[in-house]
Amino acid sequence: METNSKNGEALAANTPSILAEEPGNNASVKLSWKIRLSYGCGDTACNVVFGMISTVLTLFYTDYVGIAPATVGLVMLLSRVFDGFSDVVMGLIVERTNSKWGKSRPWILWMSVPFALSAILLFTVPKTTGNLMFLYLFVSYNFCTTICYTAINLPYGSLSAMMTRESSERDMLSIVRMGMSPFGRILAVTCTLPLVKLLGNTQASWVITMSIWAVVALVLLLICFFNCKETVQIKAKKTQEKVSLKRTFGALVTNQYFWAVLILWMMQNVIYGITGTILPYYCKYIFGNDTWMYSTLYFMETILIVAATLSICPVLLKRFGKRNMALGGACLAMVGQLLFLLNPANFYWMVMSCIVRAIGLAPLNSIVFGFLGDVVEFGQWKTHMRQESLIFAGGSVGTKIGSGLASAGMTGLLSLAGYMSSTTGNTAQPESAQAMIMNIYKFGPLIVWTVVIITLALYKLDKIYPKIMKELAEREAQGEL
Repeated sequence: METNSKNGEALAANTPSILAEEPGNNASVKLSWKIRLSYGCGDTACNVVFGMISTVLTLFYTDYVGIAPATVGLVMLLSRVFDGFSDVVMGLIVERTNSKWGKSRPWILWMSVPFALSAILLFTVPKTTGNLMFLYLFVSYNFCTTICYTAINLPYGSLSAMMTRESSERDMLSIVRMGMSPFGRILAVTCTLPLVKLLGNTQASWVITMSIWAVVALVLLLICFFNCKETVQIKAKKTQEKVSLKRTFGALVTNQYFWAVLILWMMQNVIYGITGTILPYYCKYIFGNDTWMYSTLYFMETILIVAATLSICPVLLKRFGKRNMALGGACLAMVGQLLFLLNPANFYWMVMSCIVRAIGLAPLNSIVFGFLGDVVEFGQWKTHMRQESLIFAGGSVGTKIGSGLASAGMTGLLSLAGYMSSTTGNTAQPESAQAMIMNIYKFGPLIVWTVVIITLALYKLDKIYPKIMKELAEREAQGEL
């Protein structure tokens, strides 16, 4: 691999756009800003719903419906197992989809309405017996995440690899996507609790609020569908050959950079899960504020991530490349978390820490899907098989299982520490529960950033990517993958 890296560096200096001269491979397609922004609308829509699921949904279940934290965690953990399985199934379905709109794009249209409706059903939990509430929670959560979210988000992700083969264009799609996606979370997180209180602070208030967000998500998904087209067409003889499932999965699991990006994508989701899930509890029980502090912190950190993603990251990307930019950002985020440990009970100290961590998270956040696009090309180069949907599906499995384990772990730890739901009339938590809330928020991110730094330190695909693309162009010119 080291020899390939050196060759790749030499080629990078001499071939700025290796595939640009090859006719019909769509590598030199430059995407307009209208297309980039429309593509970003898709992730904004997904994050309107997923932002609710990964942040305030747990608070809704425990403090508005009265479900025990351990029950919520169990449902989310079990659901992630089914969710991971559905990703693989959906990846195979997309690979075999043929329509007038392509393979990935039509699923954005077909699943947009079911996705919006499934999000509303999450909050219509009937107040009945514990077993029936558990059953409703399990069914509605899986209908939303395992079925609808998977069937729309996975094709959406793989669509980027079908819009262009130019790595720099995919990087810009990733940057715009991740620059816009937090606005879905901002809407879901910073506006939900104030709107819920304005509407009466009841379960019905949550249902109305989620209905509004669902309509917003539906409109954004339709914008994405109508403006983003699949243009990549590999004119190779072997693309028509049927490949066995054994060989298909064999090619996936032997792609070492698939595993690297899976870990990075997983850790990105885990860090959002930790900060999103625990932060409202932290503000409520450590700072004694359940109104404006959580929304303010989340809004500030998210806006900083967006600003850094759209302004700083494109410049850093051109100068340092994906891997080096993300590695530097991870180190900065680690510093920000270490600063937080110095004074974790001070709100203004947390504000300062959030600023540093946000700037550090932005590089990885902006480019993680650019990494996945490169993994598709690497997989084709190594195995003579192109697996856009399956690679995105496999990565999604890891992220969902990872975030599910994180959610289950956090809620399990809260239960072990004696957390008491406020629906019982309790307005305070025992010292053990408060200590657990603080420790999860203090040390969870440190573990995540350590894993990210190690993974990026071992990542070498950036160096050999020019060589890979040159060889692919030569093979495809001869009618081979």
